[in-house]
Amino acid sequence: MPRRPGSTSAGRLGPVPRIGELFRFGAVGGTAFLVDLALYNLLLGQDLETLSAKAVSTTIATTIAFLGNRFWTWRDAGDHAGMARQYTTFFVLNLIGLGISLACLAISHYGLGSVWAPAQSRLADNIAGLGVGTALGTLFRFWSYRRYVFRVDAAPAEQSPASQ
Repeated sequence: MPRRPGSTSAGRLGPVPRIGELFRFGAVGGTAFLVDLALYNLLLGQDLETLSAKAVSTTIATTIAFLGNRFWTWRDAGDHAGMARQYTTFFVLNLIGLGISLACLAISHYGLGSVWAPAQSRLADNIAGLGVGTALGTLFRFWSYRRYVFRVDAAPAEQSPASQ
């Protein structure tokens, strides 16, 4: 089976991601993060309840991330039929990524913090939740989106000269 130029076989993980793919994924994620942050604070400024504001901002940011990844990051990856299935899978995997971040925060704040007080500081919470948790969650999201949502596990079909 022919491989995409510049990719190598990585066993069950599929082809090795290209730098452009990683850049696009990061740009989409960064944009979604900024939308979430700005919209959340805007909604709080409109006196919307905290959890409701976060639910709305996260849902909109996740939808933006899905559309950016579907139509930009992995625009050439596999079959894009079944948008509802893709979005549902994307959202579920995004929740798992959030769970990874929350687990890092909980382990640090409640586990380590129960024996070492500085682990319950705002700085420690930011390092554990936003630093370590976001990094691990992002690695999971990148892998799972490629594998299960946008299916970058096989080389695309050869294009005819007329379609290039």
